[in-house]
Order: sequence, then structure tokens, then C-alpha cells
Amino acid sequence: MRKYNVCVVGAGMVGKKMVEVLLERNFPVNNLKILATREREEKIAGKVFKIEETKIESFKGIDIAFFAGTEGEKGASKLFGWEAVKMGCIVIDNGADFRMDERVPLVVPEVNPHHLKKHQGFIANPNCSTIQMVVVLYPLHIEFGLKRVIASTYQAVSGTGKKAVEELEKQINSYVKGEKIINEVYPYQIFGNVIPEIGSLSNEFEGYYTEEVKMIKETRKIMDLPDLKVSATCVRVPVFNGHSESLTIQFEKELDIKKVREILEKSPGIKVIDKPEKSLYPVPVFASGKDEVFVGRIRKNTCLENAIDLWVVADNIRKGAALNAIQIAEKTIEMKLI
Repeated sequence: MRKYNVCVVGAGMVGKKMVEVLLERNFPVNNLKILATREREEKIAGKVFKIEETKIESFKGIDIAFFAGTEGEKGASKLFGWEAVKMGCIVIDNGADFRMDERVPLVVPEVNPHHLKKHQGFIANPNCSTIQMVVVLYPLHIEFGLKRVIASTYQAVSGTGKKAVEELEKQINSYVKGEKIINEVYPYQIFGNVIPEIGSLSNEFEGYYTEEVKMIKETRKIMDLPDLKVSATCVRVPVFNGHSESLTIQFEKELDIKKVREILEKSPGIKVIDKPEKSLYPVPVFASGKDEVFVGRIRKNTCLENAIDLWVVADNIRKGAALNAIQIAEKTIEMKLI
């Protein structure tokens, strides 16, 4: 098997997880380079890696570059992505800058690997909350035809990054010690609270925050359904890792819950946990560290015709970022597109 020269750009939570997943999955790496804003050494997956400063020339001889990206910030791909492509590198970008670019396929391997055929050297990883949703929507759409989707998300602080995780830890400690709770990352304290604001207010959809707009537009692009009716309310919750979603999904065709469950149980990347009478359903503490998208609370909606409600949980740093990016690379190799 051919081996590839690989680099990971970014050594934060997602970048480190990308390195871990590459090692765990025995990705065919010839040489692995980690790039960031400054030189240093970091211990990742039990190994000490030398981190190099990112420069244009860093991509010389690299076959695949994973850009870890950071939600809500302009990623390194804005500076180096297309330059790396010019140097013969395939870029897989976890950042948001190019997801809606017509030149760039936006890919979830369980859903739209065929989009990889039109890549121009640059492939985008969708938003974490979008990824876990479309993994569930796609097999049901094939059978019943999607009509509309209404999503409410409960998103962990790890989605904001290391500083947000540390802030939640500090606020918990402050509460236990009876000290004043200080918030810097979020507009309010996150401990003991929920905040219905992720991203900035959108100029395109009045009253929506950008995380909600991502779920709308990215879902349409990934599933080749430009007119799909999608609405989302995204909420930050005091959970360390693992995003949860409540989905109401309406279909064109009549359905029954038994068939829905059978389809989901047979679909790649999904694990069904749905025995509510035994309090068995997905929760973030069980999904954290796992590859699958977990689904439960599957039931008919009581208000809409041909509609269901269900509950979806996934590790947002793993499947929602690092793993999906590595799976894109694996699929690209499998399809002989590199």
C-alpha cells in the first residue's frame, strides 16, 4: 500500500485528536508533520511531537494536509489552504471558511462520498452539529424523502475550544468553593446555565446565529437538496464533550417507526440505543470518545403528518471534526482520487 506524507495544521483540541485518530486507524502515513503558529514540543497520544511553525514552504512534499480549524475563527486554511493545493497537496479543512465555496466539496463519507469526485484539491469538513444530523437524515431520506427538518441542539463547551473547557472547570470549582463565578469565553456563565447563542448574528437569516445558519445551508449542500426546509436553534450547555440534538423530521412518504428503526440500525456510522422503558437512550458521557452517531427516543411526531422525533448524540471533537476528516482522506484514497 502506498504511504503518504501527511501534515496536521493546528495543535489544539481538534488537531491533537486528528493525530490520535490517524495513529489509531493506522492511516498509511509515511511521514507526519504537525504545524501551528509557533514551534514547540507537545505530547500527543503518548508520543512527543515537535511542532513546527506554519509557513508556505511547510507544505512542500506533503500529500495530504488536515487543517484543524477553529469554529468561529478564521482558520489557517484562509492563509495557506489554496497555496498548499498549488504545491500538489490535498487539503481537508475543518474550518468554516470554504464550506459553501462552489469549488469545494463538503463531505460526510457516510452520506455523499460521490462529491469527492469533483474536488479541486480542497475538501471541506462540515460543522460538527451538521455532521451528526446528516448521518441520520440521509438513510431515512433515501427511503421516505425528506420534506422538512427542525433541529434543537445542546452543544458541549469543547466545541468552542480548550479555553471554554477550562472556563467550565473553573466555574464549577468556584461554585464549590463559594467564590464569585467569572465568565470570559461566553457572554454569561455556562455552569448551571444554557446559552442560546453560538456564533454571531447572521446577516442572511434574520434573528439566527451563524451556527444555526451552518446547519441550514450545509445540510442542503451535502444532501443535494437546495430547497430543503431546515430550521435550527443551537444552544450551548454545561457539558464538557458531546453534542446532543432533538430532531423533528417530516417526510414525503408514509412511514412506520419499526421501519425507521430498522433502517437506522443497518446504516453505517449509526448505533441505535432506544429502549426508553429501561431509560436506555444516548447521552453525551457515553458518546464521548466513540466513533458512532448515537440515536434514540425514536417516535412518531404528534403534530405533523409523516413525521418523527428522535434524539441524536455524538462526540463533536471526534466524529464532528477529527474522525470525519480522516474518513474523508480514507475515502479519497479508496476511490483513487489522490
